[in-house]
Amino acid sequence: MKQSSKISSDAAEKMLKLYDCFRKSGLCERWAEIYLVRILFCFFADVTDVFESNLFVNYILQNIDDGKNLAKILKAIFETINKSDSQRLSSIDNRQLNKFPFIKDDLFNERFNVTKFHPDSRAILIECCRIDWSQVSPEIFGEIFQNVTNNIKRRESGVHYTSDENILKLIKPLFLDDLYNEFYRYKKSKSVNRVKLLNEFHDKLSQLKFLDPSCGCGNFLVIAYRELRILETKILREIFDGGKRLNLAKYVKVNTNQFYGIEAAEFPSKIAKIAMRTMDNRMNKLTSEEFNQHFSRAFSDDSIPIYCANALEIDWGIIVTKNELNYIFGNPPFVGARIMNKRQKNELLREFYKIKKCRELDYVTAWFKKSAVFIQGTNIEVAFVSTNSICQGEQASILWKELIEKDGVKINFAHQTFKWNKETKDQNNNAAVHCVIVGFSLIERKTKRLFSYENVCGVANEMRVKHINAYLAAAENVFIESRSIPICDIPRINFGNQPIDGGYLTLTAEERETAIKNEPAVEKFIKRYVGSYEFINNIPRYCLWLADANADELQKIRFITKRLELVKIFRANSSRPETRELSKTPERFAFISHNGNDYIIIPGVSSERREYLPIGFMSGNVVASNACFVTFDSNFYHFAILNSRMHNAWMRYVCGRLEMRYRYSASIVYNNFPFPDKPSGSLLRQVENAAKNILDTRSKFANKTLAELYNPFTTPPELNKAHRELDEIVDQIYNQTFKDDPSRIAFLFERYKELTLQIRN
Repeated sequence: MKQSSKISSDAAEKMLKLYDCFRKSGLCERWAEIYLVRILFCFFADVTDVFESNLFVNYILQNIDDGKNLAKILKAIFETINKSDSQRLSSIDNRQLNKFPFIKDDLFNERFNVTKFHPDSRAILIECCRIDWSQVSPEIFGEIFQNVTNNIKRRESGVHYTSDENILKLIKPLFLDDLYNEFYRYKKSKSVNRVKLLNEFHDKLSQLKFLDPSCGCGNFLVIAYRELRILETKILREIFDGGKRLNLAKYVKVNTNQFYGIEAAEFPSKIAKIAMRTMDNRMNKLTSEEFNQHFSRAFSDDSIPIYCANALEIDWGIIVTKNELNYIFGNPPFVGARIMNKRQKNELLREFYKIKKCRELDYVTAWFKKSAVFIQGTNIEVAFVSTNSICQGEQASILWKELIEKDGVKINFAHQTFKWNKETKDQNNNAAVHCVIVGFSLIERKTKRLFSYENVCGVANEMRVKHINAYLAAAENVFIESRSIPICDIPRINFGNQPIDGGYLTLTAEERETAIKNEPAVEKFIKRYVGSYEFINNIPRYCLWLADANADELQKIRFITKRLELVKIFRANSSRPETRELSKTPERFAFISHNGNDYIIIPGVSSERREYLPIGFMSGNVVASNACFVTFDSNFYHFAILNSRMHNAWMRYVCGRLEMRYRYSASIVYNNFPFPDKPSGSLLRQVENAAKNILDTRSKFANKTLAELYNPFTTPPELNKAHRELDEIVDQIYNQTFKDDPSRIAFLFERYKELTLQIRN
């Protein structure tokens, strides 16, 4: 870890301890938050020329005694900062205190009647005073915000702190890379108008305007502002030959008032303003050092246009008109469709008025929709970080069909799924989310940039492509909608069997053994029972299968009658009428797909690390649970296609996810998969033999589970070879040669498009 990063992390930890002390002192949450932000402001002001060097630190250390006067000291400082020169003439006679400048900011307006703090406050504040704040990054504001906001509040609001690294993943392809390309073009120009071009480019830079409509603690705005100031410095160095004859007051034009933010909560909106101000002070200091002359500028009330408001309830045009605006970006709240509160649901419905199935969308999509509507008639470009769910499963079709077909947006760049994990001292507060970044506008870029990740925690690989679709694939626009029957002539797929029994129709291996030992007659009614987990990990589990049993025979077995009575009670006490109705037939599963025939079993959920989804044949004597899918009347040909790389590539792109694990879907994945035309003759025999070879190869490792066999680090070479041979034959059936999965998925999307057109016609 770099030294500055460690200092920043330590500073955040100490400030959080100070916050806890304020709360222990009896300060309400809001007052404690404001005190914390005020103190943070003063620490940064000490090292960025807002105050005299170390003015705040020295005043604290010189005047604090046993800590009992701490509230009085802070009150005096904050009240002084809030007074203009004319107000001070008669009210402040402390010479040292009078050195604090007037700060025209509403942060210091509010007065609190705080008489004392928790005894530990003194020691912790002194520890904070000894930190080298010149080495502390403004990112500390985000880290503190994330930790002050506890887990429950963050889950409800969808708040996550965005790191510098991940912000750059968004702003570089959105605008920064293009700005640098333009700068280097002018810098290397041999034209006599070189300086003029650079000056015009500089003016352009100073007129760009940015909006983060979910700015939180302001990290996107802070980092974007920093990067523009860095670029401006490079421009000035070129125009003025390294800085000679340069009047900084005249030529430093990039300013914080180009960066607009909207944040619903008061605390983070205050943090965002202070973070922006801190970054401005820091950049002014660096500019002064770069050109060897002092540079600073006064702030007015509108210097940092960050507003505390609900972005989904106000007109963004009130904040900044769309004719002025160039870019919208940020990290809107991540709240899943199933866990939104009533207010969030209403806000979502308002944005997607009359849109079919919009209730299936996550909260973050409201920002996508509102942006798409706001940018109509403009060249504004938009980019948001989001959970990857909006580009997978059913959500991808619902959201992007609306945005692309109705609102006319074009996806110009995207990061496919990556893991966004901000490490903090508090391991319970780590934000580990699987994200995507999507950049779009109404103006289509000639070349699109698509960033993929071999490892979600790894480095991005960039591809230049002609098109990016809703699934963040380099393919034409296709929307995979929920389908109840397969698009191709293949066997129907079903869920496995669902008990809804309170656990009384299922048995562990130990329960089965005990039941048979006590009543041997029960054995004929017990079948092996498998879900995804049991199938992949070869875990023994069983169920009472009584669908066709003789009622008189069941009555003679106490174990069964007792279990059925418990099932009946469980169902009868349900809040759902349909479940209560099932109490009349406690011997039957709630949903039955089992027919006694052999079948293909497909796990409902599987690890994302596996190259191939473990799919198998299962005997009709085994009952599948509703945690997996089953297809009866299937043969080796169907098994071969489902086990192929083609089907696996399709599944990875269009399925939903449970965190990062693949969540298979009948209506989205299976029913929409473009099976090839079934071959005949030798090619059919080849693919069937390749399917049998996979099963035979698995059987050679009977002591290993499918989890072990398909772990990429422990897969036997023979099994890898069997799959590669199958893939080659399946590619032949499609009459194609594919270099990688992106080329496979592009082909499959095109084939899907053709099949859907045939159905419509």
